[in-house]
Amino acid sequence: MQSMLLLITQIINLYIWIIIASAILSWLIAFNVINLHNQFVYTVARTLDGLTEPLLRPIRNILPNLGGIDVSPIVLILGLIFVQNLLREYFGGGLMFVG
Repeated sequence: MQSMLLLITQIINLYIWIIIASAILSWLIAFNVINLHNQFVYTVARTLDGLTEPLLRPIRNILPNLGGIDVSPIVLILGLIFVQNLLREYFGGGLMFVG
């Protein structure tokens, strides 16, 4: 059970980093530092969007419009950290995890 909990925790940590990478890439594209005409950038952007958009879209539908500022990644990261802590509290048995 503890190994499964550790695996789930690490997957959540990896997904948090994917969300951060997606947000940074979207800023770089928005400020025209990199463009989508590069095939590698386009592939990475589509992959990150495909991984993050299914969880970000419902949050964006609930949150009010803040004038071009997208806080849905922050809300999702906070929700994932909450789920991690909840899993550790209920199934961790007092174990301390790295991450």
